[in-house]
Amino acid sequence: MRFTDADPSAPLIRRLTLAVDESQCTLRWLWPESVEAVYVERLELDMMGDDRTGEQAAQGKLKLYTKEEYKASNGYMDRITGFGAIRYTVHVCQMEEDGPVLVRQRDGDNTVVASAGKADIRFSIRYKSGFFQKRKSVLMTVTTEAPVPKEALCYVRKQGGVPLNKEDGTVYPFVSDFAPGRNEMPPVEVAKDDYVRLFFTDGPKYGAAYRLISD
Repeated sequence: MRFTDADPSAPLIRRLTLAVDESQCTLRWLWPESVEAVYVERLELDMMGDDRTGEQAAQGKLKLYTKEEYKASNGYMDRITGFGAIRYTVHVCQMEEDGPVLVRQRDGDNTVVASAGKADIRFSIRYKSGFFQKRKSVLMTVTTEAPVPKEALCYVRKQGGVPLNKEDGTVYPFVSDFAPGRNEMPPVEVAKDDYVRLFFTDGPKYGAAYRLISD
């Protein structure tokens, strides 16, 4: 499929909206008068770090949809299942001599994101130390319903109390991804009056796909 960047005279998709009812979502938008068909792109956002864009992201995930089909169904309907988020992009289709060309909009008005449900990330933190020792070991366990990239989580260490948010202490990254199921982290040595808690590195981004729960 070929793409072309929208120029000032190109017909564009406007007022794209998303409505979700249980597992079904409905897209509606304002059609340009001269456009009789679009391609709807469905991309499951990969929280494991897949940042494909442009033509690469669209290959195999495009569906032709005509204005007549849109009118008959009062929109474009799709089912969403599983975990994570799904990005829908509606591309204007222009027919040329050598086939259809899709208009790539840079303003984002033709894109919406639907939540396909959040996967639970449960974590527990235990401390272990000897009676006369000045330091203690932090034992962290992370149990997930779905794969979680190491970039999604961090742990924060604070002296004198449990951290309240990611900025409330010193931030440390994890060094490996989290597989579905129980993940036991290597022990971390801290001072005896230090405390640790897990947070999302980017709340808006990863909070759309996961729920972080303290056990």
